[in-house]
Amino acid sequence: MKKILVIGAANMDLTLNMFRLPAPGETISDDGGIAYIPGGRGAGAAVALHRLGADCTFCAKLGQDLHGQKLYHFYKSEGLSTAAIKVDPNAPTGLAVVMNEADGKRRTLVYPGANATLSSENILDAFACEPDALYLGFEIPFSMVLTAARIAASKGIPIIVDASPASKEYPLDQLPPVEIFSPNEEEAEEYVGIRPAGSDSSLRAALALYRKVKCRYLVIKQGSRGAFLYDGKHYHMIPAPRPDKVVDTTAAGDAFTAALTVAYLESGDMTDATRFACAAGAITVSREGAASTVPSASEVLAFRASRGY
Repeated sequence: MKKILVIGAANMDLTLNMFRLPAPGETISDDGGIAYIPGGRGAGAAVALHRLGADCTFCAKLGQDLHGQKLYHFYKSEGLSTAAIKVDPNAPTGLAVVMNEADGKRRTLVYPGANATLSSENILDAFACEPDALYLGFEIPFSMVLTAARIAASKGIPIIVDASPASKEYPLDQLPPVEIFSPNEEEAEEYVGIRPAGSDSSLRAALALYRKVKCRYLVIKQGSRGAFLYDGKHYHMIPAPRPDKVVDTTAAGDAFTAALTVAYLESGDMTDATRFACAAGAITVSREGAASTVPSASEVLAFRASRGY
């Protein structure tokens, strides 16, 4: 079992389901329902990695409030190592407000809270778990992303980057060499201005990204179409298996990159790891919910066997 250190954001997600957003100055009543759900890309990745068979330590910052207490107990119940989770008594736990309209529009507003106070000392202490790999996202301050990546590089620890959320302002060229860099289509377009919609445009986007980021493998997540894998010399279009049904795509990205990470670290075969990740994503979108929808490794293997994938 590989030990993976995840450094990222911990949020409580407030999900609001509504017919439509009110206009400025307007007040409307709606019975679409609300829910508080554990969120944050870092937390989602940590839960997904553990469900897929990794020994996962999660490094994050929570506030000293009810949301922080609930998230901490959730991580413990999911089997994560919480030794690297710190509490900031002067900042609230991160909050994401997710607004889902009846026509499918989705808007998200994030209040980083304690995530913004994650320090280099917190990160350095987290490496005491002696991980086999470091998993990073971009919901924490980019200066802390660079700090974590540089510590890992100095120790010879492979780095996996789920490049979300994206911003063209990020100095990606300052990252040390990483093992895997994985944006989705929208994020790739944000970074390089090229939408990876087909094989030609995907290759152009990959080449442009490869000039920005020093990475061994670039994997562009392409939703129902699968993924585009590039290693600096060769590329592969990996098709995704068809899910039984599409219910909720909320945790699909986390499931994909977590599955990619676990499979690659175990086998060293990036092509098969990408197929494993596509299968994990297909299972995830067929279930309603967030972190709880991520399958186990045995479920992914059974799904692949049933589809001959």
